[in-house]
Amino acid sequence: MRNGTGRLSAKIVSLLVLVICASAMTLAGTKAASANFNRFIENLWPEAQRAGVSRATFVKAFKGVTPDPEVIERAENQAEFKTPIWDYLDLRVSEARIDNGRQTLRKHLATVDAIEKRYGVPKSIIMAIWGMETNYGSHMGDKYVIRSLATLAYTGRRQRFGRQQLIAALKILERGDIPPAAMTGSWAGAMGYTQFIPTTYNAYAVDWNGDGRRDIWRNPADAMASTANYLRKAGWKPGVPWGWEVALPHGFNRKLAGLKSGRSVGDWHKLGVKLANGSNFRADSPIRAYLLLPAGANGPAFLVTDNFKAILRYNNSHAYALAVGHLADRIEGKGPIVANWPRPANELTVKDRMELQVLLSARGYDTGKIDGTLGPQTRSAVMRAQRDAGQPADGEPTAMLLKHLRSDG
Repeated sequence: MRNGTGRLSAKIVSLLVLVICASAMTLAGTKAASANFNRFIENLWPEAQRAGVSRATFVKAFKGVTPDPEVIERAENQAEFKTPIWDYLDLRVSEARIDNGRQTLRKHLATVDAIEKRYGVPKSIIMAIWGMETNYGSHMGDKYVIRSLATLAYTGRRQRFGRQQLIAALKILERGDIPPAAMTGSWAGAMGYTQFIPTTYNAYAVDWNGDGRRDIWRNPADAMASTANYLRKAGWKPGVPWGWEVALPHGFNRKLAGLKSGRSVGDWHKLGVKLANGSNFRADSPIRAYLLLPAGANGPAFLVTDNFKAILRYNNSHAYALAVGHLADRIEGKGPIVANWPRPANELTVKDRMELQVLLSARGYDTGKIDGTLGPQTRSAVMRAQRDAGQPADGEPTAMLLKHLRSDG
């Protein structure tokens, strides 16, 4: 027994030694990583100083800052996720967002009227961008921008972007527009009600109320005016629509589509292009427009103007710019898109998927959020419900499952 106990004690001691060594190595590695990051920050000082940042601002901005693991993870795992255009619009131009946009417009009507008068950008477009970017302030991001950008500048594939934006963010703090603690935003450094990155902020942000600060985080008027100023500088032409949904004549040459082959609206009229409601364009209209077919030949068609291209400067995505234009139209009281999208035959709409999530959750199949998106939790709930209903359990939401849940009362 003694020999066995001795051998056991020796093993325990060896295990403890290994644990202590591993802990020491981890601590040493942590200290080394921290020292490397601190050295990286200090090496930024000459560049920040040349940009006009004081030492006091620099020290205060980086006080207690460490790399943000979530930012590293997000930056290194940006797999392309292509949402069908119809889903994108369903999610972003929802009835709830349209109603929210109208209510927000009424709340700020006097201010946004004055902004529209100064910059020539319609108030509905300003509201639409605010809605698209942060859903009217409900999703502005709560990360400390300096920490996020310092992390991006320090490691990963976006170091050049992170460094450029970090210096720009320090310049914002130096100017005194916002205290460090209030400089919050997304993991990639987009800030405020309408999500300006720091370089865009420095170039286009506006102090609308004249209080000496361009506060796009806490002052909606500054954010709205900044957005209008940006769009105007991006080429927005007052008095010109962003675009129209149109109907193409039978046999139309769809090779004319694209943002490079523009012609006057009058010329499009001569080619037989009409508004989606069947009415004609003016034959003498000089407005330059481009044919956009975002879902190909079998989906809705749009004539878009150079103002659509100005929206692309905000976010270089046709889906984004189309959603902004359509949301603006809906806020104004115009109707939904007329033509049908080429959805797969059995695909559920976003509205149907939200109903499915509600019905699943009510029956104990937890889907997480009720948002119409097909995340892992929703697919898991669908699979379990399909299995219980005796249906093929592939986790793919179907009209058959929705019908079953509706009838299961």
